[in-house]
Amino acid sequence: MILQMKIPVIMKRNPNQYFMRILLFAIFVFFISCKQQTNNTAQAEIPKTDTVKVFILKTDSVKKTISLPGELLSLEQVQIRAKVAGYIKKLNVDIGSKVKKGQVLAVIEAPEINTQVQELNAKVQAAKAKFESSKDYFERINTAYQKNGVIAPNEWQRTKNQMLADSSEYQAAMLSASALHQTDNYLMIVAPFDGEISQRNIEVGSYVGALGDKPLLVIENNASLRLQIEVPEVYSSAILLGNSGDLTTRSLPDKKFKVKLVRKSGSIDQQTRSEKWEFIVPNENGELKAGSYADTKLSFLRNKPTFIAPSSAIVTTLEKRFVTRVSNGSIQWIDIRPGFNMGDQTEFFGDLKAGDSLVLKGNEELKPGTNVVVKL
Repeated sequence: MILQMKIPVIMKRNPNQYFMRILLFAIFVFFISCKQQTNNTAQAEIPKTDTVKVFILKTDSVKKTISLPGELLSLEQVQIRAKVAGYIKKLNVDIGSKVKKGQVLAVIEAPEINTQVQELNAKVQAAKAKFESSKDYFERINTAYQKNGVIAPNEWQRTKNQMLADSSEYQAAMLSASALHQTDNYLMIVAPFDGEISQRNIEVGSYVGALGDKPLLVIENNASLRLQIEVPEVYSSAILLGNSGDLTTRSLPDKKFKVKLVRKSGSIDQQTRSEKWEFIVPNENGELKAGSYADTKLSFLRNKPTFIAPSSAIVTTLEKRFVTRVSNGSIQWIDIRPGFNMGDQTEFFGDLKAGDSLVLKGNEELKPGTNVVVKL
């Protein structure tokens, strides 16, 4: 109330002085505001230094255990087919029969083969007689030829040529008879190895030997089984611990079987990017069945220490995969090649060395050249 009464008095005494004071006050406020804005701008222009968590890179022996599916196959398997046409005269085995090498499994009846054998035997005898006759004649001619002028040279040569021709005919007849005798042996179907009959597609009286027929029998040797596994390319050069693995099957989920690595294919399949490894599985008691699917645990080890880092340190983009290194307080992106993935940790390879400081949680926002403060 007092202020309201004084203002009019001042205005009456000196209006110009009043407006001058107002103007000076406004100028003062303007300069103060500009100064604060300048300070704020200067502060905004000062780059902020981020603090990042880092870890010290080390090398270590990398071990990884994985489970891979595979298929159990017979150690040996063969399809028995008829090499000659005929009818099954006798069948000695059935599905599940245990057989020994050389055992007669079936007998084929083919009367025409017996007739051909007799015919060829007769031809052999005829050729033999003809050859012996020409040989005897040549020997007598040769004896007379030794006396000058008794036998003409051209007659001696003709007799010798006849003997050689009869000899060749005799040899050809014997070879034909031998081949047919071998065919005669095909009438007896025998086991090529010890095993078990897994398929039978014939009965007594069945006609066999036609093209496109199913195999007569299938024999398998399952005393040991072959296990084939497609091993991913990333593990193909690693060391398999113990050169073996542990196998389980769906039919026997409570049992584990030891498998031994025996061979590798030596090449990477272009479609699956994997290498085929083959294991041997002992199966003396016949618990495991050929054709079964199995899961095998394999433990792999690198042949020398490699870099290991938390998986969060590895940044993956569409263009590259890298880790973030801090050197002299500055960010660097280092390209890497991943190895074994062990969940929260990953093996990798790159232009790094033990003792480097890597950002624990890498991201694309930490651009190369950015200054940071490290925090272990």
